[in-house]
Amino acid sequence: MYVGTQLSGSDVERLGDRYLRQLAQLGLVHVCIDPPGIGYGWTRDVLRRHIDRVEAAGLVLDMVQLPMPSSGIDKPHGAPGIVLGLAERDREIEGICRLIEDLSAMGVRAAKYNFNLLGIPRTESERGRGGAVMSTFRADRIVDGHVPTRAGQVSADQMWERITYFLERVVPVAEANKLRLACHPHDPMTPPGYKGMEHRVLSTAEGLKKFVSIAESPYHGLNFCQGTIGESLENPREEIGDIIRWFGERKKIFNVHFRNIKGGRYSFTEEFADAGDMDMPAALRLYKELGVDCMIMPDHVPEIDGEAPFETAFAFSFGYIIALFQANGWDPYGR
Repeated sequence: MYVGTQLSGSDVERLGDRYLRQLAQLGLVHVCIDPPGIGYGWTRDVLRRHIDRVEAAGLVLDMVQLPMPSSGIDKPHGAPGIVLGLAERDREIEGICRLIEDLSAMGVRAAKYNFNLLGIPRTESERGRGGAVMSTFRADRIVDGHVPTRAGQVSADQMWERITYFLERVVPVAEANKLRLACHPHDPMTPPGYKGMEHRVLSTAEGLKKFVSIAESPYHGLNFCQGTIGESLENPREEIGDIIRWFGERKKIFNVHFRNIKGGRYSFTEEFADAGDMDMPAALRLYKELGVDCMIMPDHVPEIDGEAPFETAFAFSFGYIIALFQANGWDPYGR
């Protein structure tokens, strides 16, 4: 268990090698940083150059994102056939299986992904500590929930069929190549029927328990977003520990988005880890007790003022996580 972070390929191009060095300067070692471009275009040569670039900054490439994004089906998507259940999903699955083989051959041992039609729905942002802009969801302020995505009306059974079809074909390849597949929950839990979805099946702990039972394997688990799971609970502070324990005991936590919220089901703001309702020091101690062996990383930090708001907010978050490790006498760097 060690501090980490994630960047998309577009982030890498925008921020450049200077930011990679900055991550190392701030104490990070392990990262999830995607090469530029869509995953289907990542040849072994592309991956090798990317790994060399990351290592030149003093970092280790722990994980990348498969071409199954969080952005939803109404935006550019690397694998629309998979999440829509179309005939072309077989070709897309074949491409993902090749990518798993290539990542494993290059020494990358984990990949994260989303099985997502809706993206990350939010309502109007609100102001938090010091005027920071907080990503917000209030079900009573939804204005377009009756408008389906291009997927149309989708039942829970249809979503489970598509998920099962994917897992039964991809998980055996991941297991053969000893590469852990970490799926992100649906963020957030939305009211029934929202945008044509009968129910977001991966937005609750019960749905995620069903998910990890399909195609059972030590290489099939979760990008465990503590913030997203908290968003589905009536009382996140009291309930989150039992959920962490259930997945941790079964060794299904392959990455942790160490994110906090204020509020809960259908009504919340995203917060800095030190400012929300969940007891984050207690959560970190529980991950450690359960033997979770992966990156603990910030995610969805609030928007703050300044000349470099992205870099500053994440630097604060890294420091907070590192301090929690050290306060418990643990090495935060994976050494």
